[in-house]
Amino acid sequence: MTALLSTTTGIRYPVDQPRWKCDAGGILDLEWTPVIDPARISRRPPTMWRYREAIPIGDDASILTFGEGFTPLLRQAIDGREVLLKQEYIFQTGSYKDRGASVLLSKVRELGVDSVVQDSSGNAGCAVAAYSARGMISCQIFVPEGTSPAKLAQLRYYGADVCQIRGSREETARAALLAAESAYYASHSWNPFFLQGTKTFAYEVCEQMGWKAPDSVVLPAGNGTLLLGAAIGFNELYGAGLIGALPRLIAVQSAACDPLVRGYNSPDGRVPSVHAQQTLAEGIAIAEPVRGSQMLKAVRKSGGRFLAVEEAEIIESLQLMARLGFYIEPTSAAVVAGLRSYLRDCPRDEQVVCPLTGSGLKSTEKLLSLLDGDGP
Repeated sequence: MTALLSTTTGIRYPVDQPRWKCDAGGILDLEWTPVIDPARISRRPPTMWRYREAIPIGDDASILTFGEGFTPLLRQAIDGREVLLKQEYIFQTGSYKDRGASVLLSKVRELGVDSVVQDSSGNAGCAVAAYSARGMISCQIFVPEGTSPAKLAQLRYYGADVCQIRGSREETARAALLAAESAYYASHSWNPFFLQGTKTFAYEVCEQMGWKAPDSVVLPAGNGTLLLGAAIGFNELYGAGLIGALPRLIAVQSAACDPLVRGYNSPDGRVPSVHAQQTLAEGIAIAEPVRGSQMLKAVRKSGGRFLAVEEAEIIESLQLMARLGFYIEPTSAAVVAGLRSYLRDCPRDEQVVCPLTGSGLKSTEKLLSLLDGDGP
């Protein structure tokens, strides 16, 4: 059975309706059983759609794709330790968010929806705008007023109607929710079909490792789209008997906005409300993550942990990666900073994977200010 399951009430809804929340206003998960056949997969082109039977789109004609996926998994020495870096910033729009947007907008097209709204700090908005353009779907993207000019230009060139909202990231989300009362909400955090795209990250990692899982994966923890997608993917592979163990999920936040770190360390295990301070890692500066409790559960189930990194660590990691030839955005450098922190404590023989989530070309002005000494 394939259904949308309310995490609030347990009520199931049909997947052939343009629904993004339950009647009680809560988030939805997708209930379904994927088919994973390594022999069939190996004969297909190197894109994320090689896992076709594991992606819940019914009609092939609805698929919106730019040939995304199967990004390189590269061995690299970091602080004297060999790790595996997955180069997620080489997607069509410059971030891993293309995985989720490809599946979500394919579902939007399958449902016959011709207009969507979405909110984003930049990368998810760019991905949704690009795939909307691919499918000739009208889209309205809400972004915080301080969004990178490079991302704003990208959004506008895709033809999106861009609404800049004064105030916090949460105020931007509230503006989008208001607009979603009369439009389909193509949200990377609310909509479960987005996670069905980001889960292919886990599929690719395991396939590229010979259908084995790494010991641990270091991931960003903002709205949780890659973290939760990876958890879904690894659990599906484990349930299918294709990997023998689940990797530990190591989730990274900026110390300037760390509600999940605090929730992980609190006695009651609840995600507290925090006031986000200024941080270079704008992509994970989410003070009120909609799926926060799910993120805590996924990390705990894996035996992983949450880490917070300081601004100085982000800048140092940004510079380190550039010297190694990787031009990544500050949010991605925050994940690398978390990786470096984790490597100081984990066993030397532990096999660790870390995604490089976004291109530095998305943050040109911010990176130039750091070079000129004007940054934080």
